[in-house]
Amino acid sequence: MGAGSFTSSRKTQSRNPLQEQILQRRSSRENLDRFIPNRSAMDFDFARYMLTDGRVDKEVPGVISPSREAYRKQLKETFNMNRTRILAFKNKLPSPVKGIFSESTSSVQQLKPIKPKRHIPQSSERTLDAPELLDDYYLNLLDWGSRNVLAIALGNTIYLWDATNGSTSELVTVDEENGPVTSVRWAPDGRHIAVGFNNSEVQLWDSSSNRQLRTLRGGHRSRVGSLDWNNHILTTGGMDGLIINNDVRIRNHIVETYRGHHQEVCGLKWSASGQQLASGGNDNLLYIWDRGMASSNSLTQQWLHRLEDHTAAVKALAWCPFQSNLLASGGGGGDQCIKFWNTHTGACLNSVNTGSQVCSLLWSKNERELLSSHGFTQNQLTLWKYPSMVKLAELTGHTSRVLFMAQSPDGCTVASAAADETLRFWNMKDVFKIITRKTDVSFAPVDFNYCFQVLDIYGNFCGTIGCGTVWIHREENGMAYDLLHVYTNWNCYWLCLWRIALILKLQQLAGMVPLQASLTLDSS
Repeated sequence: MGAGSFTSSRKTQSRNPLQEQILQRRSSRENLDRFIPNRSAMDFDFARYMLTDGRVDKEVPGVISPSREAYRKQLKETFNMNRTRILAFKNKLPSPVKGIFSESTSSVQQLKPIKPKRHIPQSSERTLDAPELLDDYYLNLLDWGSRNVLAIALGNTIYLWDATNGSTSELVTVDEENGPVTSVRWAPDGRHIAVGFNNSEVQLWDSSSNRQLRTLRGGHRSRVGSLDWNNHILTTGGMDGLIINNDVRIRNHIVETYRGHHQEVCGLKWSASGQQLASGGNDNLLYIWDRGMASSNSLTQQWLHRLEDHTAAVKALAWCPFQSNLLASGGGGGDQCIKFWNTHTGACLNSVNTGSQVCSLLWSKNERELLSSHGFTQNQLTLWKYPSMVKLAELTGHTSRVLFMAQSPDGCTVASAAADETLRFWNMKDVFKIITRKTDVSFAPVDFNYCFQVLDIYGNFCGTIGCGTVWIHREENGMAYDLLHVYTNWNCYWLCLWRIALILKLQQLAGMVPLQASLTLDSS
């Protein structure tokens, strides 16, 4: 009976090694005393050596060579002979048992985020000649359509470059009386294109058949330097300061007119919703127009906001793809600033002096980043992190101001055209990419100690500058999904850590941490 009981006890203990280790540690601690050494934890051979031979200097002083002294020092370090303590008052920590928590440990190690890497291209991926490209800040001569075809106006001619196969074709060449071409803009379908001319006319072309569809006349009195589409509405901006909405489906195409600018309109951009229009002019003014304010009694519409913060011409405009009411604008050589606006309230959220003329702005389609092109002195493209506006990269190669930029439909390539009469293509795929280490196990357990270890890295940064944002996301099928955004400062730092660890644990229990989950911290 006693033997059977003993066998059962051994089997129970062998199934739960962790419980067995805890029981042993508790029983051993009960017999310890901080004044009485623990003989089982002591190394008696080392103790005897230290009490006898280890403290006797067998060498004659002054005779030991430097090399021999270095050898003795290395030998002591190798065999752990540098210890000075002889007595031990508590047991050593048990060594980890192989096979237990191996999957959990490996997953935690794989979950550790590595520092984001940036591949900065030293040169453009491709460079094409662009002879007769007009060196005019107020024009818009480059656009990339949804069918992956790039349109560029060179003098009186519009060329199409197919990015799929690299072929080039000529769309149209106009005579000297009507030219040069002053603006180009693809329709959303990527097939039709609008072309503005120096003689105040706007033509619509079918690129697939190289056929002119119609000519819009009677709206402007001088050249049309800016264009943008809002579904079937083509908005045109001219040197006369007028902004006209043209419905290309009907004969009497002029449906609305916006009056506000006193000089040339050089920038036009519709928001993604098609509800708000941003316009910039050579009068240093930025206007926000809202279609909801349209009056049925008059063709002339009233602006929503009149923004006067810029001190030079406002040409560069870009609506934020992840925040509908956020607009970025860039000023000319006398201003040199990128400003961010809340278009609902008209408030200026931030202003950054770039040190040079801002010619064009593009938001990244894949990251929270902004790309700007500049003039004198460096003629560079600058990549900014939003909202911190930390400068991530500078792409150089142009020898004159970079007047125009266009982004490929997938957001991986940016084309830039400069006054040096070159068209350069920049591979932005590697620049925008943040590399993170992912797990290989089917389920990634969230470890509290690991959470604190990772967040402590951020905490050091947070304590340095005072505030920031913790970003934690999961990755699934190559897409990133935000799990948690926490804006914190040093006062609520520890509370922030506990909340993050708790939320991660709850998400783990709820099954919200999927395959290939990863933790990424991004200060902004």
